[in-house]
Amino acid sequence: MQTNRIGVILYVKKYKECIFFYEKILKLEILFQNDVLTCFDLFGTYLMVEIEDRSDYLVLASGHLKNFSCIRINVDRVDGIANTLKKNGVDVDYQEHSWGTVAKFFDPDGNLIAFKDEESFIHQINDYKS
Repeated sequence: MQTNRIGVILYVKKYKECIFFYEKILKLEILFQNDVLTCFDLFGTYLMVEIEDRSDYLVLASGHLKNFSCIRINVDRVDGIANTLKKNGVDVDYQEHSWGTVAKFFDPDGNLIAFKDEESFIHQINDYKS
């Protein structure tokens, strides 16, 4: 399969708050936008934030559990980024584990985002391959 680009689309109810969050707090560059969506450069892929106003997507069928996902971004220094987020008023869950360091937080619409240290991620890959 030949691919040209990979991206993530987030459907949100708090559109303006999310646009501010991704542009001003996370410092993502806007690639393009219109009245109902904004597309950001997410470190080589794209993140499209789009207004969700279709009730059939907002109401889950009886007994259907929400499928949660997380946007994870690998970085060199999780602690520094976590501290910057906290200074900007973001509630961050900073965790150090034997398998690596993560900082988890939510955007204004409740989407989970996490920064993870790249070094331990590379170790996980190398350990698996050896």
